[in-house]
Amino acid sequence: MKKIIETSKAPAPVGPYNQAIEVNGLVFVSGQIALDPESGDLVTSTIQDETKKVFSNIIAILEEAGLSLENVVKCTVFVNDINQYGAINTVYSEYFQEETAPARELVQVSALPKGVNIEISVIAART
Repeated sequence: MKKIIETSKAPAPVGPYNQAIEVNGLVFVSGQIALDPESGDLVTSTIQDETKKVFSNIIAILEEAGLSLENVVKCTVFVNDINQYGAINTVYSEYFQEETAPARELVQVSALPKGVNIEISVIAART
């Protein structure tokens, strides 16, 4: 049986999907962009600021599920410019320690919703 995870501390879905779904002890967090849930504004000043906002949205959803980034086992990162890889990794390492970091892929795509530069989704496990 699946459980819907929903919080006002992260952007509301803009289509027929949920912020996260839990099933069998796994929480699947939908792709998050740097949208401020209170103002509705995008944070796109720098790729670093954008990445930090994305993580704050992910953290809010995980907290609603009673989890944290420590529970993340898989991370998918979509970017529109692979040349931002280093800058993104610098921010990413503020959230995950190399020794315990989740599995991950970082993929360049031609476009992302609302013209953002990065979108991240995660899978977390209850342990």
